Amino acid sequence: MTRTLLVALLTLGDPGQLTGGYLYHRRLADLAPRHAARLEFVSVPARPFPLAIVDGPRVLRALAHIGADVVVLDSIAAAFVGPWLRSRAPAAPMIGMLHQPPGGIDHGPVRTYVQTRLDRMAYARVPRLLVASDSLAEELIRRGVRSDRVAVVPPGRDVAPSPGPPPGDLRRGRKAGFLCVGNWVARKGILELLDAFAQVESDSATLHLVGDTATDRRYGQRVLGRLIQLDLTERVVVHGPVSVGEVAALYGAADVFVLPSLKEPYGTVYGEAMAYGLPVVGWRAGNLPYLAEHEREGLLVEPGDLQALTAALQRLANDADLRTRLGGAARLKALRRPTWDEVAALFFDRLRTEISGSAQARSPL
Repeated sequence: MTRTLLVALLTLGDPGQLTGGYLYHRRLADLAPRHAARLEFVSVPARPFPLAIVDGPRVLRALAHIGADVVVLDSIAAAFVGPWLRSRAPAAPMIGMLHQPPGGIDHGPVRTYVQTRLDRMAYARVPRLLVASDSLAEELIRRGVRSDRVAVVPPGRDVAPSPGPPPGDLRRGRKAGFLCVGNWVARKGILELLDAFAQVESDSATLHLVGDTATDRRYGQRVLGRLIQLDLTERVVVHGPVSVGEVAALYGAADVFVLPSLKEPYGTVYGEAMAYGLPVVGWRAGNLPYLAEHEREGLLVEPGDLQALTAALQRLANDADLRTRLGGAARLKALRRPTWDEVAALFFDRLRTEISGSAQARSPL
């Protein structure tokens, strides 16, 4: 019988959060038993940056008590243990799992600068960096990371084992139902989407917004203020944060997926939507151009071009044949990507390879 691989994943705060990186790790944890593995979470307390650095030694001691075969360092926690790894590194091999570049995303220039230095301090002690996308791998290599240290382990294309209850008619009496899944933060482009959608003919489409409305409270208030203006009245439905099963059901009921995000290290929601046969609309930015091609699986427009975004939405609202053609191509492309079970197999195989290499390096000649 294959020995169970014990993996400790070092992350930040509550591992049950409904955001991309956390959901990625939860899926791996759920699938671990199928691959003779067990994944346990160890969390750095979620405190205002950079206060959690003082928790680093205690968290690293907690890792030692688990007795894991390998430690996976989540990029969201790297900065808080980086200063301590030279003297307090775990005895087990450590591997990085990056969902964001050094310095993170959604931060101001001062924090980005400081966190970049702290992240690099941590990654200097980690021989292998697993990353969630080709675009992130390329960014790391541009920043000077050797290509042989980087390996891509993308998210799976499937959303949930079973969808939630049917959400009803997303069109609401109009020609098409548009779906946007993204937390209300500036880089997701929710305000830009609303401004563009307001210019779409009022009888053309209904827009559904799914995501945490309070991630950035100041930005969220701006979005709410925009929603109550007359040009959007009764045309936009706010669902807030929902379960992965409910998201799956919404994908299944929508006609088009739209998210004009400026920077997505992977953009799991684009891949999920494509797997449901939805054409995708967004800025030609981040990882989206790696997932979909303009006029083939979706409509990609230059970042910030609201007129082009409006035109793309209007085209898809009016043209059911175009939606069918782009959506069919999107589904075919998505089905060539791995399922979550295949991702888990790749992930745990990578960990076993690193453990084996580390053991050989320690063996006497």
